[in-house]
This record gives sequence, C-alpha cells and structure tokens, in this order.
Amino acid sequence: MKLLEIENLKKSFEDLDVLHDISLGVEEGEVVAIIGPSGSGKSTLLRCCTGLEQADSGTIHYEGSYGLVFQNFNLFPHYSVLKNIMDAPISVQKQSKKEAEKEARRLLEKMGLGDKADVYPCQLSGGQQQRVAIARALAKNPKMLLCDEPTGALDINTGKTILKLLSDMCKKNGITVVVITHNQAISAMGDKVIKIKNGIVDSVVINDNPVSVDEIDW
Repeated sequence: MKLLEIENLKKSFEDLDVLHDISLGVEEGEVVAIIGPSGSGKSTLLRCCTGLEQADSGTIHYEGSYGLVFQNFNLFPHYSVLKNIMDAPISVQKQSKKEAEKEARRLLEKMGLGDKADVYPCQLSGGQQQRVAIARALAKNPKMLLCDEPTGALDINTGKTILKLLSDMCKKNGITVVVITHNQAISAMGDKVIKIKNGIVDSVVINDNPVSVDEIDW
C-alpha cells in the first residue's frame, strides 16, 4: 500500500523553475532516501509535501498520518522537553494530559533522555535536541516520518548515533521513513534511493539495484 503518492508536481519561485514534473510513490514500510546536490529541488519537494510551500500544480496524497523531523530541531524554546513532546498530542489529537505525558516519558526513556524531561532545549546538546525532535514526531503515532537533513546540523559521530536511533526506532515500530539528505550513510540505509537533479527524478536505486526511471510504475 502506498502511504505517499506524488503526481506531476511543479513548483516555481518567480522566474526560477525548481520542480519541473515530479512523480513518485512511497510504499508502506519503506525507507526512502531522497538525495541530490544543493539547489536540485529536494528540500522544496519535502516542503511542498508538508504544506510549508504551495505547489503550483500536481497532486500529493497521503494514506495515514505523518510526523516531521527538521534539520534545526525546531523545538519551542520556552517549553520544557516534556511539554515540547506533549503539545501536539494534547492540542491536535485531543489526548488527555495524563495519556500524553505517559507516552512522552516513555519516548524520552527510549531516547536515553529520561532525566531531561524538565529541562529546556537551550540546556541540551544538538544531538539531544534532535532526539527530542524525533520523540516529538513519534508521539503523534505517525505511519510515516518525513525528515529534512536530520543529521545536517550535527557532527559526524553524533549524526551516526542519531541515524542508528532513528533507523532502529522506525523499524521496531513499523514506521515508513522519507529522508532528504546529503549524508551517504543515510542514503545507504534506504530501500529506495531517489536522486533529484535539476527539478526532476534523475535516477532511482531499489534495494541496491539501479532501475530505469521510465520503467517505474509509481
């Protein structure tokens, strides 16, 4: 079953065509890495998928919910770690405070941050903040995680730790992952690696096997 279907997506900024005609699909349970050079359109593609940018034309269809993980964490600085994770389940999903807190504390324990519930983001390292951001995304119980350069703001060793944590958590919980990345280690873990170049799907590798773009039934 496809959790995400994109058909004929186009996006321009004034006279600059960024996405020309993007079509792709993400199957349930897949880890999909979207790679490409700076300016290729991959981050714009993700922003269109999340509603942060409005596509000029084309369609985007989701089957189920998704969570977001950003490069720069995007935690609320005036909220404690615990409240950052609890906020969406309470305000959007209408969970009880007791239920949301129980799940938030469980996720923090999984992230190795059980003792950081009452501190603020500024008191955490970059790697710890990204763990909180992942916990916040998982607290929504999504079917899919959309990640924009999740290790881009971290040093190499911390990035590897976060990468393994993200991979293990998602596999254990059966969560589909779509990740925008320059990181070769991340792209190597993908079941499907999609290269975006000059606003189009330039190449696709599925389970380490190159596949002709024209032959794929998205």
